[in-house]
Amino acid sequence: MRKGGNNLTRLRDDTVPKGRVTVVTGGASGLGAATARLLRDHGAQVVVLDADTAAIKAMTGEPGLHAMQADVTDAARIEALFARIEADMGPVSALVCCAGIAMPGSVVRGGQPMPLAEFRRVIDVNLLGTLNCIRCAVPQMINHRHEADAEAGVIVVTASIAAQDGQVGQAAYAASKGGVAGMVLPLARELGDQGIRVMGIAPGVFSTPMTEELPERSREIVFSAVPPFPKRAGNATEFADLVHAILCNPMLNGDTIRLDGGLRMPARL
Repeated sequence: MRKGGNNLTRLRDDTVPKGRVTVVTGGASGLGAATARLLRDHGAQVVVLDADTAAIKAMTGEPGLHAMQADVTDAARIEALFARIEADMGPVSALVCCAGIAMPGSVVRGGQPMPLAEFRRVIDVNLLGTLNCIRCAVPQMINHRHEADAEAGVIVVTASIAAQDGQVGQAAYAASKGGVAGMVLPLARELGDQGIRVMGIAPGVFSTPMTEELPERSREIVFSAVPPFPKRAGNATEFADLVHAILCNPMLNGDTIRLDGGLRMPARL
């Protein structure tokens, strides 16, 4: 019993993000920015990746954050940046994937099919962009594992309650986030022998630049959905708090946590 207790203490010490190189995608605004700053405040070395050049520029020079412009769908760029991070700061041991877009719209519009490129773009950013960063982070986690039974790394991906409660007009977004949630358990099983945990968070309605900048009608629909309690949209710091809890708790693995105040979205409003 004593041995087990000592081992638990050691693992918990290892999982606290202090000093660890942590990459946050979509980290220059919204959920990602709140997460990057919270983990920085807990002592992590945080690298922020974001496609928004202006947002990255605004974050550049902020103490404790290393901001880099990157489109998560660009395979060569992401490979090069992860190699640069490893060379300059050390191996990545935590990855938080927050980069995402929402392009609401019906599959058939006025009797005409939606442009396929719109659907593909959402899948490319939300699903393939997440996998693109995971595939580049994992080798660093594996190659720099210190002990056979030690944790090598943690990956946290951002799904959405739309994966389960997708509304009319959310086919692309729901499909992309369903794909993200669907990767969590297979990846946790695949990477468990390497000491890597994989978790997902499925936020409900949160007040972020992505939701605030939706078309007016879409924004009205999203924010009219109120959870049982608290009766408001979530804020980004609440998402960041859950990311930190996941990083610090070694028994959280292979699942996606709904962070929604008990909200269940109706088919339409």
